[in-house]
Amino acid sequence: MGRVAAGNGKKSVGSLVLSLGVCVVAAGVIYLFVPHDDSGGSQVKRVDYKVELSTARRAAPYPVAAPTGLSHDWKPTSVRYQGTANDGWHLGYLDPEGQYVAVEQATGRAKGFINKVSQGASATGRTERIGGETWERYKGEKYDALVLKQKGSTTVVTGTADFAQLRKMAEALEMKREKL
Repeated sequence: MGRVAAGNGKKSVGSLVLSLGVCVVAAGVIYLFVPHDDSGGSQVKRVDYKVELSTARRAAPYPVAAPTGLSHDWKPTSVRYQGTANDGWHLGYLDPEGQYVAVEQATGRAKGFINKVSQGASATGRTERIGGETWERYKGEKYDALVLKQKGSTTVVTGTADFAQLRKMAEALEMKREKL
């Protein structure tokens, strides 16, 4: 059997501390010289939704809503059409103040759909005339919403933005279908 030399434990602990120090210094040097963004700004990417919009407008059984004429400060961030889920259309935006605004449409039961996409907002009993249609106001803890119930579909403009911004989105909506 081999014998352990006295003091090896101290040498290995010292070597471990020295190695750890070298690693910390190396990480610090890498952090200083590798470019990185500490601005804290939004990293949400702008999406191009033209293809999805065209597909939805051909497939959906209702006129699909998308805004026209909004300034470039409105940033589209998400899009999807789910034909198997009540023909659900979603188009998400960040408004010029960085608040979330979504256009949601679907067939099926309006009450459950509105509750889901507005995250539990409740009807206020107030309405607004927008584009010749009567939209209902919903107020919630997280999201507010403007709701348009039409034959065969429900359109909801919802999000963290205030009612003025939700109204701007609703005013910009163009609802149409495309033929196959």
